[in-house]
Amino acid sequence: MDKSTFSLVLVSVLLSSIAQIVLKEGMSSLSVPLAAAQGDTLRTITIIALNLKVLGGLLVYFASAAVWLFVLARIPVGLAYPFVGLGFVITMLLAWAIRGEAPSATQIAGTLTICFGVGLMARA
Repeated sequence: MDKSTFSLVLVSVLLSSIAQIVLKEGMSSLSVPLAAAQGDTLRTITIIALNLKVLGGLLVYFASAAVWLFVLARIPVGLAYPFVGLGFVITMLLAWAIRGEAPSATQIAGTLTICFGVGLMARA
């Protein structure tokens, strides 16, 4: 895999991880759980659909998918897809740094296992 393609892979995975954090921020805003607690499904869906952070997160996720299409045009999916596992690592680190979600020992062990697996796949 050349450096340009590898950069695209990393950009896609990073955007996907950022999207997850932004989506979580949107879904954690006060209006969403309040609407859900009232049991009005249509109102809850409307509040979610109009939430700027949710919309922003979806936009970033769409950008990630668009970049991913360029990756798939360049390399086999069997080589590309294991790098999606890096999203677990990046998302965990972003959640910790931005949201204060400290990872458990089990999450850290799983993340290190993913890193090891991605490293093996990258050498194939």
